[in-house]
Amino acid sequence: MPRDKTENHEKIVAAALDEFRTYGFEEASMRRIAQACNMSVSGLYKHFPGKEEMFTSLVKPTLDGLMELYHEIETEYFDDLSKSGKADISNTKSELVRAMEYIYDNFDVFELIICKSKGSAYENFKHDIAKLEENVTLRYIEEIRKNGIHVKAVNLKEFHLLVTASIEALFQTVTHGFSRKEALHFAKTVETFYSPAWKEFFGL
Repeated sequence: MPRDKTENHEKIVAAALDEFRTYGFEEASMRRIAQACNMSVSGLYKHFPGKEEMFTSLVKPTLDGLMELYHEIETEYFDDLSKSGKADISNTKSELVRAMEYIYDNFDVFELIICKSKGSAYENFKHDIAKLEENVTLRYIEEIRKNGIHVKAVNLKEFHLLVTASIEALFQTVTHGFSRKEALHFAKTVETFYSPAWKEFFGL
């Protein structure tokens, strides 16, 4: 990419980030972004087909990184179960703390996703994460049973609500503007709160 086009692209990304943070996805204006970059709207469209693609370019790389971390932790749990034959749903991998560290390493992006994404493809992000957590946990519970460990039958509707509440709690730190220190402390608090509750819920 020629240097001037690269520089223009960087200006657009910076202006788009500021626009979305100020107005949110729904109210963001391609015209204002173009004006902030001292270029025409038609010139802006040479870089991005539309507002949705622009928003995606800002958030998707960070979300891909979050998914890599999630699957890394998931693999650790399944590998430990395979090696030891012992069930572990006690947050011993400090997954919430590790997730919170990643969130605060990329706070500007997560602020967009959590607080400014209404109307975009990412407005149901928290629900999607909760659904992923439900599916992985149930798959892990099934593996526990295959290892001959008794697990209580659970009410799936209640399970859904509990998982949703735990995910919501994690991202409330962004909504409420917690500092990094406050957020990491809260992540440890949530782990302490939920660990015995999950053991009781599944009868482990």
